[in-house]
Amino acid sequence: MTSSFDYTPPGLADGVPGAVKRRHIYYVPGYDPEGSSRYRMLFVRELTRYAKRFSEPKRSISRATMNADETVQSWRVAAQPETQGAETTYDVLLWDDIVRTDFRRLRLVSVALLVLGTLQTIATGLMVRFYRLNWKYGNVILYPLVMVVLLALCTLGIAAFVHAHLGTAFGHSLGWPLWITLPAGLVIGLAWVKAMEALLNRIFFWQLLNDWVFNWQHGQGRRPDYERRLDVFADHILARQAAFAASGDIPDEIVILGHSSGALTAVEVVARLLARDPNLGDTAVGDPAPGRGATTFALVTLGSGLPLVALQPRAARLRGEIAALVASRRLVWVDFQAPQDWMNFPGFNPVAHLALDLRGQPPANPLVRSARFREIISAETYTKVRWRPFRMHFQFLLANDQRGYYDFFAMTLGPQRLRERVLNPVQPGSTAS
Repeated sequence: MTSSFDYTPPGLADGVPGAVKRRHIYYVPGYDPEGSSRYRMLFVRELTRYAKRFSEPKRSISRATMNADETVQSWRVAAQPETQGAETTYDVLLWDDIVRTDFRRLRLVSVALLVLGTLQTIATGLMVRFYRLNWKYGNVILYPLVMVVLLALCTLGIAAFVHAHLGTAFGHSLGWPLWITLPAGLVIGLAWVKAMEALLNRIFFWQLLNDWVFNWQHGQGRRPDYERRLDVFADHILARQAAFAASGDIPDEIVILGHSSGALTAVEVVARLLARDPNLGDTAVGDPAPGRGATTFALVTLGSGLPLVALQPRAARLRGEIAALVASRRLVWVDFQAPQDWMNFPGFNPVAHLALDLRGQPPANPLVRSARFREIISAETYTKVRWRPFRMHFQFLLANDQRGYYDFFAMTLGPQRLRERVLNPVQPGSTAS
């Protein structure tokens, strides 16, 4: 069974023979203020569940280490001969400090940016395009603005009530003037909003508000802090690649993997890498280069929100970077989507939905595939999580309930190269042809 939006580009790169014995993954989290603590624990917990659920041997995972500037967290997963599992090393590329800075921004400033960005998106017709791609995500985008309007109305209602009744204590009027009662009412109304802080966090109000503001600012070219971090990530990967080459211990597959907002980050980092290193990915097709081994260079995007930025009129540079990846045969790019996920755009294909200049070259990327959540989530679990957007969004990183086409741990720890895993998947423990 294939999804109606599955897409295989006509210029897809040829495969590289041989199983993966050693893989290196650069993982990019999404817009998350707790990235440095969340993903290591999530990985260990879900891999343990995965092994238990499918009766596989437990994999040994090393302790995490952090680099000097705390932008990269690393660990190693040992090989598993019984399942032909590859030895996999992880570098988590962290930008949660940037997210935390956004969260520390004055609340009124964040709200003002939200209103400005959302109104601009509505006025330019971009919101209609988002809704056409995924009405659920359209609702997620508008949710913070709707909440702001409701909170503002409630605050004004409280202020009006306090103003009208402040002078009626003990059955008689205090006769306080308007310039005292009205500000007092507003202060009490704002205090009510502040008292709701825990609830607002629980319903992801500030998370989604700041996330949307970030994507809008990025599309406007107003996030120099984030742009600098992209360069830091590219520097780290190039240094790591040089170390691999110097030691002669080159992985069979190098994967840059991004989830959610991190999928866009992964795309931007890979574009920088290909532009800066003309040799990177030169063994992704054809015969291996002398002395370097058959190394596959791959990009994986999971539950991507790429259109949030790429469709903005001022994001011309990003669209140019995407065009370079779409036309490149130096890597294989796989984009996994899920109709059940509220916070991605199932059916979005940059080849079809972005006005890309491929300079006459046929598209070689991306392979667009559905993760087919309905196949890998049990009916009982699906009933519990179908109306929990964040839980469904994170299914891309979780252990399956049952075997299926999409399998995060088979993809990241198994013996198949990404291209072959997508085109001709084999069950873990089987021998890839």
